[in-house]
Amino acid sequence: MLSDPLVMRDLVRNPTEDTANASIERHIGYRARHGIGFWTVEEAGQVAGLCGLKPGAPNTPIEGELEIGWLLAQPFWGRGLATEAARVSLGWAWEHTVASRVVAITAASHLKSQDVMLRLGMSRLPDGDFDHPLYGAEDPMRATVTFAVSRPETAH
Repeated sequence: MLSDPLVMRDLVRNPTEDTANASIERHIGYRARHGIGFWTVEEAGQVAGLCGLKPGAPNTPIEGELEIGWLLAQPFWGRGLATEAARVSLGWAWEHTVASRVVAITAASHLKSQDVMLRLGMSRLPDGDFDHPLYGAEDPMRATVTFAVSRPETAH
């Protein structure tokens, strides 16, 4: 999944097994260093994808914030799994962290991801658009948008 060009089209240019392995190692490090990370999303006993929390990316406006993300393999697209898994991840964040909000970023052109953000009750931050430093000036993925959801009043 992490090396599938269609799955990764809005995240990584020319994904390979090496980029997939680097991503896995990065996420293992998040859990080891920060106590957060992505979990496996399953459906009917099959691995469908990943979802969870991580530190906001360095050199971006969300650095130091709690970021939520998700990624599903192609056969599991369009079933509501990303939204369901992300809701569970948000619940975990409210129960186990002191974060006042959770943020998410995506390419401005990645409307399906933005749809999930809206279903989660996230709002696009008016001052959250930025050029992601991992992408070149001509890369359409460089234009990035930020969404956020505040901690519910009932969460401790």
